[in-house]
Amino acid sequence: MSAPSAPSPFRLSQRARSLKPSATVAVSSRALELRRAGVDVISMSVGEPDFDTPPHVKAAAIQAIESGKTKYTAVNGIAELREAISAKFARENGLEYAPDAVTVTSGGKQALFNAFFALLNPGDEVLIPAPYWVSYPEMVALTGAVPIPVPTTPESGFILDPGEVEARVTPRTRMIVLNSPGNPTGAVFPPEVLEAVARMAQRHNLVIVTDEMYEHLVYDAEQVSIGRYAPEHTLTVNGASKAYAMTGWRIGYAGGPKAVIAAMNAFQSQSTSNASSVSQYAALAALTQHEETARFIEMARRAYRERRDRIVEGLNALGLPTPTPQGAFYVMAQTSRLHPDELEAARRLLDEARVAVVPGTDFAAPGQVRLSYATSLEQIGEVLRRIGKMLAD
Repeated sequence: MSAPSAPSPFRLSQRARSLKPSATVAVSSRALELRRAGVDVISMSVGEPDFDTPPHVKAAAIQAIESGKTKYTAVNGIAELREAISAKFARENGLEYAPDAVTVTSGGKQALFNAFFALLNPGDEVLIPAPYWVSYPEMVALTGAVPIPVPTTPESGFILDPGEVEARVTPRTRMIVLNSPGNPTGAVFPPEVLEAVARMAQRHNLVIVTDEMYEHLVYDAEQVSIGRYAPEHTLTVNGASKAYAMTGWRIGYAGGPKAVIAAMNAFQSQSTSNASSVSQYAALAALTQHEETARFIEMARRAYRERRDRIVEGLNALGLPTPTPQGAFYVMAQTSRLHPDELEAARRLLDEARVAVVPGTDFAAPGQVRLSYATSLEQIGEVLRRIGKMLAD
């Protein structure tokens, strides 16, 4: 008779068990199943540019490889790149971050992760405008802090109300997280809103962590860095992924108070160490070869704007109310005509129209789905045709 088996030693930590399963996994899995079965599914869910990385950036990476720049670098990034980021912050954002107040990370997500772990303690409260990028509350919760959503509405274009922020400040509030231009809404917070939030942060002695990854993808609004209004309270996060079509290169960066940056570097030294050396030299070209980069950004921005106008007009004509976003490359469509529940609406779009979207569930956006227009006008036209046919049947 065999002895009873011992319990598995691989017991998941409380931290791992606390991570919320994504409500959108079922829809994503279904889309993959359909594709594997040969079904023509159009994905409107991908949050990355469909343009290739600019030639001058790829050329810099090739040169770095051929010249042997493939070894470890300083944990916080090569000096030339940190100097270029410092100059970029001053030139484009009006922010004064010395090179030793800048850190380079493996994507913007790592910069945020490092910042939250460097600044938050269990029980701290963090105010996050909603709808929000799904990773903000999860990363905050991993530190033991408590994410507090601050709602915005489609009727306002998802513009943050500073009064709604201040109404949620308690003695435990430690931080405000901002994302403008925003994912998933495309909202760009006006300068007067940012200034009001900055003044509030000063009154209550709060930290502002601002994610400005989509800063160059702005169409009908002015993008302003909130650090201009409260530099002593602000940590600014950005990266190469969206503006320069470098999602896979994994380069993020942050600028802020030197003590905070040093703490973030310490966390990074015990996790990934430096970002990819080759990717750093590629990002250096994006940040220093200004004419080539400016041409690329302007080309992409014109294309996104045309696509935005087409998809917003088309979805509204189909009876799916969709505010016009002022930045990024996403729209949020209200789906009550399809189903009151956004997950069921997304399933209908997938199963009947063969269009993959992201339900608003994990964004704290009930009754809405997100569509990315980082795809061709032809694809957008086909998506609208398929949805129209589904609604007509």
